[in-house]
Amino acid sequence: MLNPIYKTIDLGNGKVITIETGKLAKQADGAVTVRMNNTMLLATVTAAKDANQGVDFMPLQVEYKEKFSAFGRFPGGFMRREGKASDYEILTSRLVDRALRPLFPDNFHAEVFVNIMLYSSDGEDMPDALAGLAASAALAVSDIPFNGPISEVRVARVKGKFIINPTFSELECADIDIMVGATERNIMMVEGEMNEVQETDMLEAIKVAHEAIKQQCRIQLELSEAVGKLTKREYNHETNDEALRQDIRSKCYDKVYAIAVSGSGKQERTEAFEAIITEYKTQLTEEELAEKDGMIVRYYHDVEKEAMRRAILDEGKRLDGRATTDIRPIWIETDFIPGPHGSAVFTRGETQSLTTVTLGTKSDEKLIDDVLNHGKERFLLHYNFPPFSTGEARPQRGVGRREVGHGNLAHRAIKRMIPKDYPYVVRIVSDILESNGSSSMATVCAGTLALMDAGVAIKKPVSGIAMGLISENKGANYAILSDILGDEDHLGDMDFKVTGTCDGITATQMDIKVDGLSYEILEKALAQARQGRLHILNKITEALSAPRTDLKPHAPRIETIIIAKEFIGAVIGPGGKVIQGLQEKTGATISIEEVDGVGRVEIAGTNQAIIDEALRSIRKIVAVPEVGEVYEGKISSIMPYGAFVEFMPDKDGLLHISEFDWKRLETVEQAGFKEGDLIRVKLIDIDSKTGKFKLSHRVLLPKPEGYQERTRPSSR
Repeated sequence: MLNPIYKTIDLGNGKVITIETGKLAKQADGAVTVRMNNTMLLATVTAAKDANQGVDFMPLQVEYKEKFSAFGRFPGGFMRREGKASDYEILTSRLVDRALRPLFPDNFHAEVFVNIMLYSSDGEDMPDALAGLAASAALAVSDIPFNGPISEVRVARVKGKFIINPTFSELECADIDIMVGATERNIMMVEGEMNEVQETDMLEAIKVAHEAIKQQCRIQLELSEAVGKLTKREYNHETNDEALRQDIRSKCYDKVYAIAVSGSGKQERTEAFEAIITEYKTQLTEEELAEKDGMIVRYYHDVEKEAMRRAILDEGKRLDGRATTDIRPIWIETDFIPGPHGSAVFTRGETQSLTTVTLGTKSDEKLIDDVLNHGKERFLLHYNFPPFSTGEARPQRGVGRREVGHGNLAHRAIKRMIPKDYPYVVRIVSDILESNGSSSMATVCAGTLALMDAGVAIKKPVSGIAMGLISENKGANYAILSDILGDEDHLGDMDFKVTGTCDGITATQMDIKVDGLSYEILEKALAQARQGRLHILNKITEALSAPRTDLKPHAPRIETIIIAKEFIGAVIGPGGKVIQGLQEKTGATISIEEVDGVGRVEIAGTNQAIIDEALRSIRKIVAVPEVGEVYEGKISSIMPYGAFVEFMPDKDGLLHISEFDWKRLETVEQAGFKEGDLIRVKLIDIDSKTGKFKLSHRVLLPKPEGYQERTRPSSR
């Protein structure tokens, strides 16, 4: 017998979220449907009863999937069924994962699977803003240990007003668009893009989002109580040996601390840390190692973490010797590779991006066919993170979720700096050749440089920086770190990436790994990030102060012209005959589409001469005949009374026998012309009733001296 339980959340402005459990997917550990208007998600969560042998991390997997039937559409492709996850689905999964993962107990290592499925949409409400709430609510009605609940909301600023969970149409006019994940007490995750806004504006948006999240968290606690799931399952996923823990600390801590404050490089430091634990293991028997190796690794990791954190908090010394506000040395080289249309190397410390830019035509646009998003993308950014960049000896497989996420962050950072009317399709590819912290921010910097090297007229350069945090006693004692290392990210409490121009923030991504992060700390982190961003921006403009004034010689040239809508068919021709003929004749690549009630014609070629020839041909097609204009036409047929001349594409006019010459002709042949000959003519009249064109060749000839006008016979 069904016994569903409902809870509602009023967002205001007619937006009401309904959470229901007890009706669908009842064999999962937890399942809920979340609905706002006609957008409905089903979230389920299942967890293994025990952890797999040797697992000492949180094996969480979040999958967000959209059903094409949700929007009444068929999937594309031969199979006509949903296939691999789209970038949008991956990015939504990552948003949920990043908010949930830190809140599972540290010693809980059972596999947990969160599945969120979009089953209905009206194409207006954005489902990704509901995915985090749905996942957390499913955990709330389960017995899986979780230190939540959390929720996620999107907050946008439209015409100065903040809107929670805006619609697709509302978002089009927003200058702030961020997703915020939080518990009732603390911010856990922020990601989004902005139109060069100030730090105070971003902080205000986060506060507005958090107020909405607090209400959603309280509703989930009510839901958990209603289904009787406030008490979670018992588990025992770790075996500990306190004597071993203390022995490792007492024998290794001082050695580790000495390395932590030595200011050594990544490789030297890594080898020194490994040598300490290797030496420690020599005192153990093979049986002890086989039995306790997992615990040894875990306890030694805790020693490294404590030593690094104490060095920063007590002495202000970071692993590489920098002060908390220092940026690592930067070197830059542009025009690094001859083949691409633009390239740059950006190296900051031990992080390096080799980035290229390729310019293309309309035919190079990316076609997007997601459930709720189908269109074309003219600015692409791809990020690659090969294993050798961190010295790992393993094969490189396909593009992972991390690469999709980092590439998306860099894309959002730069995209608003590409002029909307820029005629080229632009692709940036960032290959990370070295990595020790914040390769996505290196991608933003290298991408900006490569764009300017390619001659792309970006509005302003963009730089990015990653900020870290080391804190204790719920933020009573803390240090904010600029330009963090990989170890400072791994062992620290925050990874806060901020990108922007000299005038404001363009994108951000923040993950918090600790309770009690105050808005005061966030405000200070943003202020410190701004100083670091501007420092890096100065290095970028020192290397290349502005976009190059011309494209590379081998880059395609593109010109765009606007024609009247009624001429689109004439340029294309029946079955594409005209446009294909123009491309074959000129060697140009020509595309045409209707935009805002006019025809937009894009002409691309390897040199200007090709483009000019194509332009002349198209202008002839779309030109409007004007009385008094002179044209070069072709005689299409000869009649006893004159000749018909095609003086414009598909436009013929009568050249009467009397208009060939000033002298009287008995036959057209006496003028010396035949069919197919070219002849210069002037349009002397357009019949207002019939629209017929009257041409003259004689008016372009010198008038004989003493010539007297004769009475002309009427034209036929």
